[in-house]
Amino acid sequence: MTRINGTPPPPVPPAVATPPASGRDGRSSRPDAGEAAGRPGTGEAGPTGPGAPSRRAATVGRVAAGAAGLASAALALGAGELVAGLGSSLRSPVEAVATEVINRAPRPVERFAIETFGTNDKLALIVGTLAITAVLGVVFGIVARRRPLAGAAGFAFFALVGVLASVGAPRAGALAALPSLAAGVAGAATLRLLVPPAGRPVALPPSPLTRGGTGSRRAFLGATAAVAAGAAMMAAGGRALKGRFSAAASRADVTLPRPARPLPPVPAGVEAGVDGLAPFVTPNRDFYRIDTALIVPQVRAEEWTLRVTGMVDRTYELTYGELSELDVVEADITMTCVSNPVGGDLVGHARWLGVLTRDLLDRAGVRRGADQVVGRSADGYTCGFPLSAAYDRPALVAIGMNGEPLPLRHGFPARLVTPGIYGYVGGTKWLTEIEVTTFAAFDQYWVPRGYAAAAPIKTMTRIDTPRSFEAVPAGRVVVGGVAWAQTRGIEAVEISIDGGEFEPVQLADELTAESWRQWRHEWDATPGRHDLVVRAVDGTGVTQTVERAEVVPDGASGWMSLVVTVSDGEAAT
Repeated sequence: MTRINGTPPPPVPPAVATPPASGRDGRSSRPDAGEAAGRPGTGEAGPTGPGAPSRRAATVGRVAAGAAGLASAALALGAGELVAGLGSSLRSPVEAVATEVINRAPRPVERFAIETFGTNDKLALIVGTLAITAVLGVVFGIVARRRPLAGAAGFAFFALVGVLASVGAPRAGALAALPSLAAGVAGAATLRLLVPPAGRPVALPPSPLTRGGTGSRRAFLGATAAVAAGAAMMAAGGRALKGRFSAAASRADVTLPRPARPLPPVPAGVEAGVDGLAPFVTPNRDFYRIDTALIVPQVRAEEWTLRVTGMVDRTYELTYGELSELDVVEADITMTCVSNPVGGDLVGHARWLGVLTRDLLDRAGVRRGADQVVGRSADGYTCGFPLSAAYDRPALVAIGMNGEPLPLRHGFPARLVTPGIYGYVGGTKWLTEIEVTTFAAFDQYWVPRGYAAAAPIKTMTRIDTPRSFEAVPAGRVVVGGVAWAQTRGIEAVEISIDGGEFEPVQLADELTAESWRQWRHEWDATPGRHDLVVRAVDGTGVTQTVERAEVVPDGASGWMSLVVTVSDGEAAT
C-alpha cells in the first residue's frame, strides 16, 4: 500500500453480490449481454443511447428473406421503368429481355405461344418474364441470408442480361444499358439493406427483418410495404414519363387526304346474312395483330420519314405530309397471317387508304436485276416480297384503315399492305424504308427462322357457325362461313356432311379478288352427331388442297372439319 504525503488511502469496501432482478417469468430483466454490455471476451461495449448501432447476429428467417428478395426485385423493376421513361429510345429490362426472347425463340416455342395464346402472346410473355423475375428475387433473398455477395451477384447477373438485351437492339447505343444498370443497383442495394448477413455480428442500424431491437412482424410488413409502394411509384412514374413520347396525339391531329377516285360504299350483297358470321369489314379494334413488337412503337407523323433506297436510280425521302399529297387511292384488301391455322381467325378485311407501292418505286427508278422489295420498320423488323407483287396488284403504302388514320397498333403512321401474300412478307408496320434489292442479297426477318422467302396465301375456307361441338336443335340449320384466295378470288365453296358428296353452298356477292367471300348453306339437320367438312375453289378453278400442312414454312393447309350435335326439337326459322 502506498502513501501520499504520508497519509494512508481509504479502505476499499468489500464487493457485494447483487442478485439479478427477475420478471414475472423468473427470467433476468437486465439487458442482454450482446445488447448492452458488449460481447464477452471482446472488450467491446454495447450501445450507449437509443437508436445507436448494435453489433449483433442477424437472424433473418427464410420466409422473410424470400419476401425481402421479392420486394427487392420489384424495386429493381420499378427503377428500370423509371429510368427507361427518361428517353424515347430507352427500354426497361422487362421489355428488352422479352423482346430478345421473341427474336431468339426456337420455332417450336414460337408456334406454341401463338397457338396457345393467339393475339395475347405478348401479354403472356410479359407476365412470364415478371413471374421469372419474382422467383429469382425470392431465390436471391434466401441466398443472401448466408452469402450476401451471392445475392448481390444475382442482381448483377439480372442487370447484365438486361444490358446485353438492350444494347443488342437495332440502333441502340451505350445509353440503352442505363435502365438495366439502374435496376441491378437498386435491387442489390435494397436486398443488402433488408437482409443483413446471418451468423455474423454486423454494425448496422436495427433491421426490420431481424429479431431484437426494433425487429417485429409489424416492422417487417411495414418495410416490405414501403419497398413495394416505392416500386409501384417508380413504375408508374416511368410509364407517365414514357407517355411524353406517345404518338396518340400525333395520330389525333392527322386529317387523311381524300382520294381522287373514292370507292363506293361496301354493298350489302357481300354479306351472307347469317348470325354468328364474321362481319365483312373487320372493325379496327377487332383486327388481328401478330408482329414482333412487344411494345407498340410510338412514331409521330410530324417526325416520320420514308426513304426509298437500294437498286434504284434516285434515292429519295418523303415526309408524312409529302406522302399524303401524292395520288392516294382506296383498296379493299383481306389480310391473312401465316400463323393462321386451318379454321383460324388470324384474317381480317379492311378498306385501306394509301399510295400505290409501284408509284413510289417508279419515282425512284428500279434498276434491272432487282427482284425483291424489302420493308424496314422503326423497330428493326424487315419483310421482303417479290418485286412483281408491287406491280400486278394494288399493293399500298397505307396511311388509313377503315376511314381513319392507321391505329397505333396497326402501324401508324404508315405500313405496307400487299394483297395475296402473307403479312410476314408483305405487311411491314411502322414503315420507315423501302429498299429494292434481290433475294440472293438479303433474307428478311423470318427466312433465317425457317419460313419461306415467297409465301402466296393459300386458298382457305372456314365455318363460323355453328361452332365445333355446338348443340343445335333438329330442323333447318344455317351453316355459314368465309373463304379467301386473295388475288385469285373465290369461285365456289362446297360442303360435305357425314362423309357424303360435296355440294355447293350459296355464295354472297364478291367485292374484289383481293377480298374474302361469305357463304351460307341451309341444312336439314336430324338428331345425332354429325361431321361437317368444307373446301373452297379459287377463281382459277383450283380446289383447296386436302393435304394437311403445318404453318411453317409457308402457311397451313387442309380442309376444315367440325362436329355438331343435333338434339331433338326444331330449330328456329
